[in-house]
Amino acid sequence: MSPSDAVAPATSSPAAGAPTRVSQRFAGIAESATLAVDAKAKALKAQGRPVIGFGAGEPDFPTPPAIVAAAVAAAQDPANHRYSPAGGLPVLREAIAAATLRDSGYEISPASVLVTNGGKQAVFQAFGAVVDPGDEVLLPAPYWTTYPEAIRLAGGVPVEVFAGADAGYLVTVEQLEAARTPATKALLLCSPSNPTGAVYPPEAIEAIGRWALEHGIWVITDEIYQHLVYDDAVFTPVLRAVPELADTTIVVNGVAKTYAMTGWRVGWLQGPADVVKAATNFQSHLTSNVSNVSQRAAVAALTGDLGAVAQMREAFDRRRRAMVAALSAIDGVDCPTPTGAFYAYPSVEGVLGREIRGRVPTTSAELAEIVLTEAEVAVVPGEAFGPSGYLRLSYALGDADLAEGVGRLAALLSEAR
Repeated sequence: MSPSDAVAPATSSPAAGAPTRVSQRFAGIAESATLAVDAKAKALKAQGRPVIGFGAGEPDFPTPPAIVAAAVAAAQDPANHRYSPAGGLPVLREAIAAATLRDSGYEISPASVLVTNGGKQAVFQAFGAVVDPGDEVLLPAPYWTTYPEAIRLAGGVPVEVFAGADAGYLVTVEQLEAARTPATKALLLCSPSNPTGAVYPPEAIEAIGRWALEHGIWVITDEIYQHLVYDDAVFTPVLRAVPELADTTIVVNGVAKTYAMTGWRVGWLQGPADVVKAATNFQSHLTSNVSNVSQRAAVAALTGDLGAVAQMREAFDRRRRAMVAALSAIDGVDCPTPTGAFYAYPSVEGVLGREIRGRVPTTSAELAEIVLTEAEVAVVPGEAFGPSGYLRLSYALGDADLAEGVGRLAALLSEAR
């Protein structure tokens, strides 16, 4: 994948004074780099090439059978063949409130929940509900590729606050304060993190939360990986650490990652009544209700036991340790150990500038292209998530493919001179 693949707008710029066919708002949106890498890998596999893809952030497990059974039953019930409330089925909003108490340790009202078509819609509507044109949003980097696009679509200005491998990819209050201006409206917080797998310790979450409270800054916290933590890492909800933030915090979550339900498209946001009302009004015109069958499946997921979740987490943990060990053994690669989600985010700055099979990559995008063409391994370059010099590899794929893919990568990079 070339650098332009990650950042190219949807259309070329028209000549001066010429009318445009595509609105500036849409023409300026970059394609999701992670989905682009995944699509390219799948297209090459369809051509018969043995490509192994580390691009997609989705579990390789099937959705647990009890959840599928609930969906089958729901599909056969005529009540689910009709429109339902735009804000979500009451039974699902109640299940989300109960799961929040069980998993996050604090109470919310079902009325404070809006069910959305996946976590991405929740992310956009969270920014859209509180960000006005010109407002700045502090965006810890490396960040998920969708965040800056959602901020810009809301009229906001993403302000990157970078923490590298040497800092464990964790930004500090001091860094956030240095980036704060009178235009700062919100902070995006994602822990466990996509793309780095970093997990903020409880004291850091509390410190950041109290800083945001002191300065009247909205917190938009993406907690979709809350069940995927390893070693001694602890998931810490910001609203449990700093309950006083409840009036200026929007929580984004969903069933996709925890229950292997990426294709079911059920997410939600939870927040103050006026924000949820405004976002619900918007959704009523944009998509109406989320699929009733998917919502019923989500109810089964949230009200069932977490046995299948524990089994998946155990597999992810095993793969995590294998991937980190293999990546760390490669000369020029620095791979901090992720303690959450299902991604490794190694620095490859030590590889850049060295010749690999007649080519000398100077950016991680160029390196990713070499890795795909020469080793038939698909990875996502750091440019998709912030500065160049990094690669993201998902370990949410089978053990055999993981070993084969990382082995190919290691063999190729061992040739760097």
